Amino acid sequence: MALTLPPPRSSYGTGDHARWYAHELGWATAGTAPVRLPTGLSFDVLDLPAVAGHAVLRRVGRTGPVALAGRRMWLLVAPGAADEVPELLDWLEWGQIALGLSVIGAGGHITAPVPPGAAGGPPGAARWLRPPGPRRAVERTLPAPACFGSSGGGTPDLVRLVDVVATECHRARLTLARTHLTAGRSADQPWAFS
Repeated sequence: MALTLPPPRSSYGTGDHARWYAHELGWATAGTAPVRLPTGLSFDVLDLPAVAGHAVLRRVGRTGPVALAGRRMWLLVAPGAADEVPELLDWLEWGQIALGLSVIGAGGHITAPVPPGAAGGPPGAARWLRPPGPRRAVERTLPAPACFGSSGGGTPDLVRLVDVVATECHRARLTLARTHLTAGRSADQPWAFS
């Protein structure tokens, strides 16, 4: 019986993105143009503004896989984590603040980022910043609920990650509001509170 190995990563072309996800990662896919990755099976997603996401990546050394999709960043977390996030935000006292953060869990999907080293993909297509590793036990490498102080092998637990994400989303919104506020006032107009 001959053993057939999948082609190396770089040989997957534009039409083979679904095959890369299935063969290299063992992930389910849906559709072909574009390929979609169902959430809630191998991972859930924290979907946040890219500017906040870059700040999170500077603060949190290790995370699970991370993709950039236009002005949004997707942090992959353990399946089922999306159900925990709203309660965590409330518990961390972020629940009543508009953060620009959303979660995608069971029943959702993301557009599959172009596989690392693969050619193709439309302009602006999602790309991996921190790609997933081949056929690893995904649940053990993604941020998930854990005891405080647990680092899960260097990956932050979900509570710590959500707190950092909420903080950076809030900072990004404040910066954007301040930029719009200063851009909209003339040089001779005093601040209302000055």
